[in-house]
Amino acid sequence: MSAAAIMNPEPAPIQACTVSRDVSNFDLLIEDMEAELGESWGDLTFDEAVIFLDQPDAKSLEFIALAVDGEDEGELDKISNIITEAKERGIRVIVIAEEVSPIALHQLLRKGADDFVPYPLPEGALHDAIERLGQAADLPNLPPRVQSPSFSTTGGRDGVVLPVHGLSGGVGATTFAVNLAWEMATIHDGKKKRKKDGRESPRVCLLDLDLQFGSTATYLDLPRREMIYELLSDTEHMDSESFRQALLNFNDKLDVLTAPADMLPLDLVTGEDIERLIDMARSHFDFVVIDMPSTVVSWTETVLSKAHLYFALIEMDMRSAQNVLRMARVLKTEGLPTEKLRYVLNRAPKFTDLNGKARVKRLAESLDISIELMMSDGGKQITQANDHGLPLALTAPKVPLRKEILKLAGSLVELSEAAEAAG
Repeated sequence: MSAAAIMNPEPAPIQACTVSRDVSNFDLLIEDMEAELGESWGDLTFDEAVIFLDQPDAKSLEFIALAVDGEDEGELDKISNIITEAKERGIRVIVIAEEVSPIALHQLLRKGADDFVPYPLPEGALHDAIERLGQAADLPNLPPRVQSPSFSTTGGRDGVVLPVHGLSGGVGATTFAVNLAWEMATIHDGKKKRKKDGRESPRVCLLDLDLQFGSTATYLDLPRREMIYELLSDTEHMDSESFRQALLNFNDKLDVLTAPADMLPLDLVTGEDIERLIDMARSHFDFVVIDMPSTVVSWTETVLSKAHLYFALIEMDMRSAQNVLRMARVLKTEGLPTEKLRYVLNRAPKFTDLNGKARVKRLAESLDISIELMMSDGGKQITQANDHGLPLALTAPKVPLRKEILKLAGSLVELSEAAEAAG
């Protein structure tokens, strides 16, 4: 639908608009908008959007899909103004971004955009974004997503998804995932904090998707059960009850879906299976931490598209450096969102090691990445904690690594609580 048609609308109200420099650059967005809304949507350029939002016809808009790419970064002020104008009128904003720098994307989200979807659009991503906005019930022409009638997510939550991926074997990804999940699950359990603000710790789920060598069960001394295989092999008929039965609880605080009892092929599950599993977990928990296999598989793209942040663990060695380059090349080739990656340097140089800091800086510059988190080498205490099946907080609470993970967990929970309060 053209911009002229929007300016002179038919009696049926326009429920949504795409806003872009040229919508023909986003053909997948056009297809998805037609699939979701039929003829009840329109298209505007950036300049037209500024004018149209001041018109009475804009009152019928439920949301706008603001599509931007790398060429639009020179017009961030104008685009930000569109978001501000839309929010002042109660219109939701979904940002569709292709090859936009993390700084530019962060600026748009801070201006009040409600959601972000990478482009090219993963299958069902626009539909999911509309549902997250709470718009689905208000759009009578929006068809329900096609899925098995047996599958339903009825938990009533909308959890934050945090995958952890070790880019080399033995970099400590599972240790990081297990302890991050535990620290978030107990973040408000201290007596002082509970007395101060009365907040409860978030509900956290840990999913072990390393179907062959997953170690979360070992690190938390939990049994591996046959029903994990049954759940993964038939996710179409998964419901809340079967999902909850597959989980194991650790110390009444953390729920865990362990790896299966037997070594299984990584292609046992498809992207659709993983999407159903993550959606189910999100509906029941505030945070979903995922321990990924080090191998990139067909459904890695699904996890990345669902992730809010994607932690990639590396070390100060050549194999990690080479694998970072390989990973970045694959993501760029497939058009996947690299801005979600957060590189974590494990066993980083000590604070007093000035030469070590210089080596870290050179590593980041040579790989053209930003190393945002540096984790200390915990030494034998880490191995002992894992062998005893307990988090660091319960065995070695004073080691620097535990304190660093606790700090990260606190910041993630704080950001989530602030976003929830603002929304």
